[in-house]
Amino acid sequence: MRVRPWGTTVPLALALTVAGTAVPATAADPQTTASPQPLARLFDNTAVSDDTRAGGADFDGAGNSLSAQDLAAAGWTPGRSLDLDATRLTWPHTAHGKHDNVRADGQAVRLSGQGTALTFLVAATGGDVTGTGTVQYRDGSRSTYELTAPDWRTGPLSTKAVALPHLNSATGQRTETVRLYAVTVPVGAGRQVRSVTLPEDPGPDRDLHVFSAALRRDTPGWTGSWAASSAGYTKVGPWRDQTLRLVVHAGAGGRQARIRLENTFAATPVDIGAASVAVQGSGAQAAGKPVPLTFGGKRATRIPAGAQAFSDPVRFTVPADTNLLVSFHLAGPVGAAPVHKEAIQQSYVSAVGSGDRTRDAGAAAYTGTLTTWPFLSGVDVTGGPGSIVALGDSITDGVKSTSGANRRWPDVLARRFQQQNALPKYGVINHGISANRIVTDRYKGDGISTDTGGVSAQHRLERDVLAQTSARTVVVFEGINDVRSGTSAAEVIEGLRNIARRAHERGLRVVAATVAPCEGYADCYPEVDQRRQAVNAFIRNSGGAVDAVLDFDAVIRDPQRPQRMLPAYDSGDHLHPGDEGLKALAESVELRELVP
Repeated sequence: MRVRPWGTTVPLALALTVAGTAVPATAADPQTTASPQPLARLFDNTAVSDDTRAGGADFDGAGNSLSAQDLAAAGWTPGRSLDLDATRLTWPHTAHGKHDNVRADGQAVRLSGQGTALTFLVAATGGDVTGTGTVQYRDGSRSTYELTAPDWRTGPLSTKAVALPHLNSATGQRTETVRLYAVTVPVGAGRQVRSVTLPEDPGPDRDLHVFSAALRRDTPGWTGSWAASSAGYTKVGPWRDQTLRLVVHAGAGGRQARIRLENTFAATPVDIGAASVAVQGSGAQAAGKPVPLTFGGKRATRIPAGAQAFSDPVRFTVPADTNLLVSFHLAGPVGAAPVHKEAIQQSYVSAVGSGDRTRDAGAAAYTGTLTTWPFLSGVDVTGGPGSIVALGDSITDGVKSTSGANRRWPDVLARRFQQQNALPKYGVINHGISANRIVTDRYKGDGISTDTGGVSAQHRLERDVLAQTSARTVVVFEGINDVRSGTSAAEVIEGLRNIARRAHERGLRVVAATVAPCEGYADCYPEVDQRRQAVNAFIRNSGGAVDAVLDFDAVIRDPQRPQRMLPAYDSGDHLHPGDEGLKALAESVELRELVP
């Protein structure tokens, strides 16, 4: 932390701009006094020390720093590319004990290209820091952004990019969790970026540290066909030299495909030895020879802790509304993994020590079964206009629907889009998590846990919505778990407003669905229904906070007893609709309401 000789905090400089409007520079404007430099040339702080010289760096002005060994154990080695929330960042190339980050103080950073958003790899010291910066475009215009860097020692674990188990100091190493964050901000749509000005210094007691920055590239020509959210980090297997063959349902079709694997919430890297994709025949048997996938031209890839990996595009025709087999070989021992628990689908695993069976067309090697989706988080296809993201809880996840039948309401909605010709054939991707909430985290975001209710919808919004392939519209259908757990209607409404605001900043259409009734379920007391009704009143009359409303409550409630689900739609537990109820929800949607 820097101490100013005059001992006062400099006020945060706010650039008053309108996106797309050129703003004339003035002689006093610090953004014009120095030409933009590559970020690494601006590094003025040292964050990483070797454990043998734990006092060899001073990240926070008090002699504390990150462990080089912890970073290496997480796969965050010098110069390593890190795919975080669909943005390719680079961990600094510098060796430990050397400058590896810049303390934000209005520096102009050279950063060129076009993208849908801008991601910073950051952390704050001395407490959380929020500052305003500026993006300069080649056409002479500017836009401002607000960047919040959580504190490296006290910030939320549920939004961190990676957590490390130790803190180094001049007196040695101690066990304490420290964090780094990937934070994404909007940029002007369709405009070529020339440079980025970092926020001003927040004052003598705090610093905002930037390690890396990159534009999130657009994905024209790609559509999300299938997706699932990482809902927790649980014990698995352990899997030793085995191949997982996961069954997923493609909604949208295309002539090329790619997959996305995520090591979300992890503390260590995972090694993928090989991967393939095929149309499912029966069970673990493929309907034809599986097509091998590559990652950067190589069969194998290592995914660092907290990061993701996209396979290279492959020529493989994905039929719409069809089950696929996505197989990947886990080369090393895996005892814990990010999982989506409620797959509502049976998948397969080969025997211990059976090696790479990704190219097997037959099912003989797959002697075990799975009912979760580990690591795999997406399948994209070429063609199509983009993706509609369903952000929800167990009802969106398909809990109580028929296993293996693909009768979740987003599945039915995807079929409706593919079977019509009046509108573009959007992909519909399912980011429902059973037990998920809008306001509070079920899973705390770090460490092995049995809770697979996910981090809150607000905390996973960047990963599960804003960073999704060609996302155009988000449908938010959540809130029942919040009001059941005692969260006030006002807090839920504020959470919905926040989700809508952030999605609108990125150019997404926001559609909200009213919360369904649950009388008869064990904890659905009258006061729960009162909170639910208050949330629904806001959704129906949000004053423009959302672009459209799906009145799922009206579709599924019993007209004679509106606090309860219609018996014909009830799965039997009075909380989750069955197949007919889920179908009714999807068929009630006016498709044009979802089109951006």
